[in-house]
Amino acid sequence: MPAANDIAPAPRHERSDADWERLLSGLLEELSGVQTDLLALLAKKRAMLMASDRVGLVALQPEEEKLTQRLSDCQERRAELLAEAGGQGKPKADLRMLAASLEGAARLRPALRSAQQRARLVQHHSLANWVLVQRTLLHLSQMVEIVATGGRKPPTYQKKGPAAAGGSLLDHAV
Repeated sequence: MPAANDIAPAPRHERSDADWERLLSGLLEELSGVQTDLLALLAKKRAMLMASDRVGLVALQPEEEKLTQRLSDCQERRAELLAEAGGQGKPKADLRMLAASLEGAARLRPALRSAQQRARLVQHHSLANWVLVQRTLLHLSQMVEIVATGGRKPPTYQKKGPAAAGGSLLDHAV
């Protein structure tokens, strides 16, 4: 009986270009669906942010978590495909290079281009939502400052000593 370390790993099945094309096409199709759903979610979220719909935003969380998991699954699948491609002597840096090395590269190019364009669009929509949130936070910060100072801006400098600190939240005498 051979020792455990004497057993050679089973040879890996070499995939044909048609197999790689099918796998990449499937991954790109799934990614396309996730990106489309994510763009729709970001649009809903932006509308809710503009309407200050806190209840609606909280209700979006389960959908966001599902999309996050789907994106994570796509990323994991991508990493597995690239690792396997590298093991078979194919380009492993990115999907575009792997696709370009296949005989059917021209058929995959539109899907790759579309996925890249949607990724840029997702970034743009995410940035727009981030800007909305930052504007809201700035507005709330200014409101807190108005309440804290009683709406009066204290002078930066005074002739006698430092400017007095206080306000309706800090000083009941005001």
